[in-house]
Amino acid sequence: MRLSVVLPLLTTLLIGGSALAADAVKAPSAAQTAQRQKMTDCNQQATTQSLKGDERKTFMSHCLKAETKPDQKLTDQQNKMKTCNADAAKKELKGDARKTFMSTCLKKAG
Repeated sequence: MRLSVVLPLLTTLLIGGSALAADAVKAPSAAQTAQRQKMTDCNQQATTQSLKGDERKTFMSHCLKAETKPDQKLTDQQNKMKTCNADAAKKELKGDARKTFMSTCLKKAG
């Protein structure tokens, strides 16, 4: 092939590849956002319960799979976590402000 044909072809391929790569970076879907929030919530619960090692792994697995049967009652701590999470969400708290709020809320007598 001639250089005059190859160069424009390579340029076109590179530009097209860059455009495809840019399209690959999209905003997370609602399901991805929900899963991220679920991961954050489960992590907070595990930390609150001071879980470590295998105990934490098991808890996280169950929490992320939402393996709570409808007839299974929540513990007082789980109810407190649920209420505090709902309150934090209503206040639209994020980052350190949410962590501080959750810590204070979970320490309150229940």
